[in-house]
Amino acid sequence: MSSILRRLQGGNLEVFKFGVYIIFPIGWMYYFGTNLDDRFNITGFWPSAEQSHKIPLEKEEIDRELARMRTADALRREKRQQREALEAQAHAQFQAQAQAQAQASDAQSSQ
Repeated sequence: MSSILRRLQGGNLEVFKFGVYIIFPIGWMYYFGTNLDDRFNITGFWPSAEQSHKIPLEKEEIDRELARMRTADALRREKRQQREALEAQAHAQFQAQAQAQAQASDAQSSQ
């Protein structure tokens, strides 16, 4: 071991360090750059062609897609408006009950 260290002095040490500096990144890139399909493959990670969106290219396809999107937006808007109407109705009922209870307690306290 000491004979190897004695040989790695001065210029030889610099050549050895330079070789390590050059070989390490090349080896790293070779290890991670080869056989990628088997080494880093996660089945089902990327969607298949059937699962992914198909971009419409023809004018008729674009019009159909826009109509579908507008219909979906209208349905969501209608559901949201119904939900807001129910919430407003429930809020109004709650306020009416609170006023009735306040009037009843005022009537009892005045007697």
